[in-house]
Amino acid sequence: MINDQGERPASGEDVAHDGEHTGGAFPADPAAREPIFNIPPTVLALLAIMLAVMAYRLLLDEDADTNFVLLLALIPARLAGYAAELPGGVSAAYTQFITHMFVHADAMHLAFNGAGLLAFGGALEKRIGAVRLLAFFVVCGLAGAAAFIALNPGLLAPMIGASGAIAGLMGGVMRYFFSAMDNRGGLRRLNQDPRSIPLKALSVALRDRRLQVVTASFIVMNLAALVGFGDVNANSAIAWEAHVGGYIAGLFLFGLFDIAPRHEDVPEFREE
Repeated sequence: MINDQGERPASGEDVAHDGEHTGGAFPADPAAREPIFNIPPTVLALLAIMLAVMAYRLLLDEDADTNFVLLLALIPARLAGYAAELPGGVSAAYTQFITHMFVHADAMHLAFNGAGLLAFGGALEKRIGAVRLLAFFVVCGLAGAAAFIALNPGLLAPMIGASGAIAGLMGGVMRYFFSAMDNRGGLRRLNQDPRSIPLKALSVALRDRRLQVVTASFIVMNLAALVGFGDVNANSAIAWEAHVGGYIAGLFLFGLFDIAPRHEDVPEFREE
């Protein structure tokens, strides 16, 4: 089985706390603190679907489980004339672009993707809202799927998991993460009032050395994890194509989904 979950990416979510914040545009209000477990509804719904799919698989025997996974998986060969010979038939050639995101190889695969969804999806839903997050998640997942198919035309091995979409969510967060770190509030603002962090123009963001390092590290890490392809019951390969395709799509397309003000329009965030 091609598993799209690799090593946990080095990302901005592990940056140390920036210290105390006083005054200014982002007052510290203890009464406004959110509960520790406050999962936005769209993120919760996506996670619930993934968990439901995994739970359903536990009820199946080995043959039925294999057939079910192949039904939902992304299989490039479906687009090369083999759709009728695979579970789901011709219709699965279209539904696979969505369904592959909700089935995972095992509990560890789901745990890693679930953690990424909570971290990056949670941050984004607070910023762009439920509908836009869902659309962004799907677009990034489709981009990851397209990259995988483009680089593996006609492949019969299945690819499963939401890592392409979640890598895209990471790319979206990276578009404004360093703006938050450069100004008062830091991680607190990122969590409690993410819409107050304006978005840099893509051309400006891409010149940020920190973003370049994160992006290069993410790509190198995925290429380093490149191994052979396994069968439907194996967890032996990383779909790095989906990771990288999703991340690049998220990084480049996030501005189309964002509703926060632009960087140059907010005096607090203007370049020196």
